[in-house]
Amino acid sequence: MADQETSRIADEIARRRTFAIISHPDAGKTTLTEKLLLYGGAIHLAGSIKQRSSERATTSDWMELERQRGISISTSVLQFEYRGRRMNLLDTPGHNDFSEDTYRTLAAADCAVMLIDCVKGVEPQTIKLFEVCRFRKIPIVTFINKMDRNGKDPFDLLDEIERVLGIPCHPFTWPIGSGPGFQGVYDRMNHHLLRFERASGGAKPVPVRVADLHDENFRYTVGESSHDRLVEELELLDGAGGAWDRERFLAGQQTPVFFASAMTNFGVEPFLDAFVDLALPPRVRDTSAGPLAPDAPAFSAFVFKIQANMDPRHRDRIAFARVCSGVFHRDMSVTHARTGRPISLAKSFQFMAQERIQIEEAFSGDVIGLWDPGILRIGDTLCEGTPFEFEGIPRFSPEHFARVVMIDPGKRKQLKKGLDQLSEEGAVQMFFDRGRLERDPILGAVGVLQFEVAAYRLQAEYGASIRFDRLPFRFARWVEGDVALERFERPGSSTCVLDVEGRPLVLFETEWGMHRVAELFPDVKFVAAVQPGRSARAKNA
Repeated sequence: MADQETSRIADEIARRRTFAIISHPDAGKTTLTEKLLLYGGAIHLAGSIKQRSSERATTSDWMELERQRGISISTSVLQFEYRGRRMNLLDTPGHNDFSEDTYRTLAAADCAVMLIDCVKGVEPQTIKLFEVCRFRKIPIVTFINKMDRNGKDPFDLLDEIERVLGIPCHPFTWPIGSGPGFQGVYDRMNHHLLRFERASGGAKPVPVRVADLHDENFRYTVGESSHDRLVEELELLDGAGGAWDRERFLAGQQTPVFFASAMTNFGVEPFLDAFVDLALPPRVRDTSAGPLAPDAPAFSAFVFKIQANMDPRHRDRIAFARVCSGVFHRDMSVTHARTGRPISLAKSFQFMAQERIQIEEAFSGDVIGLWDPGILRIGDTLCEGTPFEFEGIPRFSPEHFARVVMIDPGKRKQLKKGLDQLSEEGAVQMFFDRGRLERDPILGAVGVLQFEVAAYRLQAEYGASIRFDRLPFRFARWVEGDVALERFERPGSSTCVLDVEGRPLVLFETEWGMHRVAELFPDVKFVAAVQPGRSARAKNA
């Protein structure tokens, strides 16, 4: 009986695929997410983010502000089944003002889909997120989107990816035409043509016709010149392109490439068919006690996201945790590694955006939502047995700062509760003047749109109206060392504040001023990122 249970657990782990989609804003990430859910059977009608407000909303965008603005500004966790695999999709914010949320989410992924707009090519936000994946040794699959538009030549796109990102490409599919003439793709791995038919405005799966490269009917349908060009391009790829090497892919040294149009569904199905085999099952994780295998018997997980008020009817707080070993059972007792205290995991959920389903068990690779009374923080480890910790998730120094000004003094209690919650979620960072304690706190953000979201949520979820007084500081570093903090008070140049853990942070108006202060205090350590709720340890400035 024990052997059967062990075998069942091993099978469940082996079929998990946990991945994230990374892209520059407007590359089509949310649309691709919807189409993966459509082909996975999780939804029956895909909604486009550009559709009118009266039409279907996008499934992965749960916050009302996301629906109003037509952008993804929070991480959604979505699950669906495909070809016997359990797909755990971490839909990250596309807007670069919310890149820190994406950085945290990538810590929970085993594989990433890099989305490239065929019109614009490799863009700045894509480069940043690619480097995070490379740093975390996450294999990357490339999806070149919007082939139904007149974009760059496919060969130029491959060259740009290799030149800018420094990773060799191996096309798994190749486009048949482009722009209005985009008709389908050639599957280079299975050696057949896939021609698509437009249907339902992209809201439903499209019919696919499979043919041989030299099929006369296909040649007639696409036109002789288009067919001849396709044959010529494929011969060029076979002659000049390198061989596919799965080991290099797993090491982050090669990326498979797919050409498609998520909006019209052209190329989405062959991508998903290949991706379930390309994507890694749960991998070994580094911990303070050494490497941890996904099939280790004791349960462990780490918190990578905290979100409150996903559903106004519940008004609760959910901690999203990535299961890394063992089996999760509802009502199990685990150790909270940071405090050493036992906690009971009584309320556990899985999600389709804001829709929640209570679960009884979960396996390595799964992402679970845990009801949190306020004791968990981003980066926390939950485990059975002797406590240990997973590699931490750093909090980066903000680039924009604003002082919170309360409009209605009678809402001070609600404001404090809302700011505490937003800070613990990582939606913004909160700081205090050393002499004013908690009065008129300062918020720090990676992007200015975070301030708008903070103000919206404070009003919508806590009834506290505020305005912001923008501050001139653009650079910040935490300070480690024996130094009088008053020495950093330089009007017109820098000031020193405290974060919610009481750690000093120096704010600078210019990069030159930051480097100048570092030269004046060589014995002081200026830190660009810290672990939430822990001592300041991270990369130096």
